Amino acid sequence: MAKRSLRSLAVQSRRVLVRADFNVPLDVRGRITDDFRIRATLPTIRWLMEHGARVVLISHLGRPKDREPELSLAPVRSRLEDLLGMPLRLLPDCVGPDIEAAVKRLTAGEVVLLENLRYHPGEGAETRDQEPDFADRLAALGDAYVNDAFGACHRADTSIVELPRRLPAAMGLLLEREIRAMEAILTAPKRPLVVVLGGGKVEDKIGVVLHLLPIADRVLIGGGAAFTFLKAIGYEIGRSRLDPKQLEACREALARSPEKIVLPTDVLVAPDVASPAGSRVVPVDRMPPDWVGVDIGPETTRRFIEILRGAATVAWNGPMGIFEVREFAQGTKAIARVLRERSGQDATVVVGGGDTVAAVQQFGFAEGMDHLSTGGGAMLEYLEGKELPGIAALPEAEG
Repeated sequence: MAKRSLRSLAVQSRRVLVRADFNVPLDVRGRITDDFRIRATLPTIRWLMEHGARVVLISHLGRPKDREPELSLAPVRSRLEDLLGMPLRLLPDCVGPDIEAAVKRLTAGEVVLLENLRYHPGEGAETRDQEPDFADRLAALGDAYVNDAFGACHRADTSIVELPRRLPAAMGLLLEREIRAMEAILTAPKRPLVVVLGGGKVEDKIGVVLHLLPIADRVLIGGGAAFTFLKAIGYEIGRSRLDPKQLEACREALARSPEKIVLPTDVLVAPDVASPAGSRVVPVDRMPPDWVGVDIGPETTRRFIEILRGAATVAWNGPMGIFEVREFAQGTKAIARVLRERSGQDATVVVGGGDTVAAVQQFGFAEGMDHLSTGGGAMLEYLEGKELPGIAALPEAEG
């Protein structure tokens, strides 16, 4: 059933706790290198401001072991100020009497950001018993709750699953868009449906492959994930990434639907990932034993593009190679280019995963994509058919 929407929540003059996903990458100087997740939450923040809510933003950042200052949300506050065009306070904690008093003083349309939730052990699902009153203390700050953190919905953290049990709750505009995009893939997709999977970890992708095989028309596998599949067939893969624990699952997937799974027929290899000058293209059955696969080859790229040009729905998670190195980025760039073109025509294209979205942005193809997902693991688990704790915790839509 559909979940309750932000639009049906009474927010005028009420303190609304907004669980955002501001877990953004930072450089060594603590500067944000990609504000995609922050910008994605702006429609929800602005909607609440326009409807007179007293907005209290909460999020985690990284995995602090204590209160490391480098994991403060101060850089997020600065970026939000720029994006919203208004001053915004960062309170020094996320619970406690002083924080409650500051939140109570908020006026309609005002926004405040609380400090990193993970500074408290009570936020984590595994460490919740160390601070059992954390959920109640957090809930005391709000009159209502909005979840707009799709990227964290696959985790059963306190702010994700306990707050909806204590406050009137709804999904934010971003979470609503994310669910709609995922359902467009899983429920009666326009055909043909093509799934493109890459990246390094087969263990993150194999569940998606097995779940989507009955649904998808084609599953294209590139990146580091392809090499475990190629090894499962019996090919030499040199020093390319291999997950031996997933070999049997790869064989199972290939046995189930050999006509649907499309693997590389050629790859770009290099003596070392740090040696792009010595790279060359080889067929997958002639890979040098001591070399490493770094990208799909031109023949594979052409084959993937041909399939994608005929697709009506595409889900892509995981780059085709080590796109951060210019010489190893051609496969990923070509896929991003054709999917941007298809987005502007009659296809529905959903792109997710931090590295994949970063690649699309790096190549200048983000503008015009139908949907760039803020979820990496959350997107994969949704497409795997798993129930995400953060979505399950929200109330059903009325009527």
